[in-house]
Amino acid sequence: MPARIRLQRHGKKNQPFYHIVVADGRAPRDGKFIEKIGTYNPMTNPAQIALDIDSAVKWLKNGAQPSDTARRILSYKGVMLKRHLQIGVEKGAISQEQADVKFNQWLQEKENKIANKRSSIESEARSNKKARLEAEQKANEAKAAAIAAKRSAAEAPAEGEEVVANEETAAQE
Repeated sequence: MPARIRLQRHGKKNQPFYHIVVADGRAPRDGKFIEKIGTYNPMTNPAQIALDIDSAVKWLKNGAQPSDTARRILSYKGVMLKRHLQIGVEKGAISQEQADVKFNQWLQEKENKIANKRSSIESEARSNKKARLEAEQKANEAKAAAIAAKRSAAEAPAEGEEVVANEETAAQE
């Protein structure tokens, strides 16, 4: 069996954390592996991926087959693009410098997209928090007004009863 690039599950129940490993295709999912080439944490938004791109490209060139999820992760981090560019360099279609420029340009664009996503998520979270606080303040003010109204309603008849009671006691005397 050829080598496989796949995920090894770690972490607690409902809190997965994965190691991206190169393993023999016959080895169990969380069993023996040849090399650890990265980590993947899907619990964050956006997911945190740390990957040794050069090692992944080397293994792909040597014939390692990625699993479906690993292929998506490798593609997301640019490993598949770098492999594609390296094949072009080997065939003589482009030079190594051109390949490096294209890869670095793609990598820069990808980092900008990720940074924009992070900032939009953070600003959305801040605006949601602000809206929740405003709604909570309005609810608290409404509750305070209702309590004040109940107290004034409870005190008004009590004062009226005292006035009536005073008039009755004065009439009896």
